[in-house]
Amino acid sequence: MKASRLSRRRRWAPLALLAAAPLLGACAPRAATPAAVGVTVPVGQVSFYPQQVGLTWTYLPEGEAASEPPYVLRALGPTLFAGQSVTATQLSGRGADQTWYRVTGAGGQRLLGFRKPGVTVSLNPAWQEFPAEAAWRVGLAWEGQSSVTVLSDDGKVQAQGTLRYRYQVQDRRRVSTAGGTFDVWVVTRQISDDVGGLFPATQQLWFSPYVGEVRTPEGLLLTSRNFAAKGGQR
Repeated sequence: MKASRLSRRRRWAPLALLAAAPLLGACAPRAATPAAVGVTVPVGQVSFYPQQVGLTWTYLPEGEAASEPPYVLRALGPTLFAGQSVTATQLSGRGADQTWYRVTGAGGQRLLGFRKPGVTVSLNPAWQEFPAEAAWRVGLAWEGQSSVTVLSDDGKVQAQGTLRYRYQVQDRRRVSTAGGTFDVWVVTRQISDDVGGLFPATQQLWFSPYVGEVRTPEGLLLTSRNFAAKGGQR
């Protein structure tokens, strides 16, 4: 029985790297730093949950020097995922390459799935990442669960299971990073799954309207962006 459990853990161990890869990429040989997109989006066109084509953010792991190569997040714009119209964003740098597929509307922001080289993860129903714009307040909480399917590029199912999540808005505060000073919502995210641990169990993120994630769940801090935001955010 013990040997069987160990075999199962080894089988699914690579899945645990799906979310951690951006940070683990710091240990890999460093390729050239990806260049930021040379586009400036007018303030009036940036949405509450920013997703306009050409928006670019750069991040560094918490505690790293500004001289280190950054991770670059780009808004790629509309595309199709699992037959649905979505918007795509891609994180690259230090060997990382991950694209998320989301739907944003009156009910907030939902994640339908994501892709890394060789692997596509789909979520059904879509994962509720953020609430409706007007719903934000300290103490707000939401939760849910999604069926998870992990497919390789040849269409074979690598894993299936259930993902459960819970969010709680802990605080609203003003924070400063290398990217500026922001009013943020401090959110704790708790996740569990039965497909090998796709995500760390508990994370904290900072969200700023019309800016995006100032601190990502992976512990990356915003260092710059190629657009100005509404509301006096610097």
